[in-house]
Amino acid sequence: MKKILIIGPSWVGDMVMSQSLYIVLKQLNPESQIDVIAPKWCKPILDRMPEVNKAIEMPIGHGELGFSSRRKIGKSLRGEQYDQAYILPKSAKSALIPWFANIPIRTGWKGEFRYGLLNDIRINMKDFQYMVERYVALAYPKNGSDESHDLGGLSSLPKPKLIIDKKQQLETFTKFSLNTQQNTIGLCPGAEFGPAKKWPTKKYAEVAQHACKLGKQVWLFGSQKDASTCNEIKSLVDPELQCHIQVLAGKTTLIEAVDLLANCEVVVSNDSGLMHVAASVGCHVIGIYGSTSPSYTPPLASKVDIISIDIECRPCFKRECPLKHLECLKNLSSNLVIDKIQ
Repeated sequence: MKKILIIGPSWVGDMVMSQSLYIVLKQLNPESQIDVIAPKWCKPILDRMPEVNKAIEMPIGHGELGFSSRRKIGKSLRGEQYDQAYILPKSAKSALIPWFANIPIRTGWKGEFRYGLLNDIRINMKDFQYMVERYVALAYPKNGSDESHDLGGLSSLPKPKLIIDKKQQLETFTKFSLNTQQNTIGLCPGAEFGPAKKWPTKKYAEVAQHACKLGKQVWLFGSQKDASTCNEIKSLVDPELQCHIQVLAGKTTLIEAVDLLANCEVVVSNDSGLMHVAASVGCHVIGIYGSTSPSYTPPLASKVDIISIDIECRPCFKRECPLKHLECLKNLSSNLVIDKIQ
């Protein structure tokens, strides 16, 4: 049995996409055991990935060096006798734990002076357009001087597929007194990255209003930070239709959100972690892109519609609009989304 340690990404969406790598590793070596180190907020996602044997909580904050803590964790893992480590983040600090754990093969992409910390270093990352391709490519060994492996394109890669706990899902429906007899549209209007990813609340409200007029109900998802945005969206809908709208932002755990998103026929989302969660549980995903691009991190769902506009300054990949106009999102009509829902 090959024992593998993964240093997982820090963002929820990236963690969801990393499941494609675990699926391929299992295909290549079915008897392998995969353990993943992840921050506390991502760890619950790993419990819904059947390929993962164990999730190990990373106690060090995102962006924090924590050299002595990483050394302590690495030394504590030496007894596990891992055969290989895959380091998905590109920072030098992310490669410290496998190095301290004396894992003989440490695989990852070139970045931030990691020579030595990694001894199976890959340098051809730009051969792969999508983040999920870059994850999956690490599963394959180098082939002499040619490091490229033909992955067959994005459509050929295994898609993330989180397990839905039916019992826990039913308990969550009951907990929030949710109606499951009516078709549900999920809206995810938040974006942890920053405002340059957030479609205006007025646009989301127009989508919610139209969905309610079609006889559907609307569930609004997000973290506690998104609760005020979601409440504002509900308030902008005609009062007689607001009974069909449930604000769940800030009320659910991440795993509860996973199970509830699985009940939605369509999910409209900014480019966020919840968009990738919705894709992984079988929803028709309508992804709204402002400062970022689906040419790097598209939702990996079977049915996807991408909503964006082409203007000269997009994509800029900035947290805030550097030109202060946010036209890439403000000029996106709600009718573009409504047409896809219908």
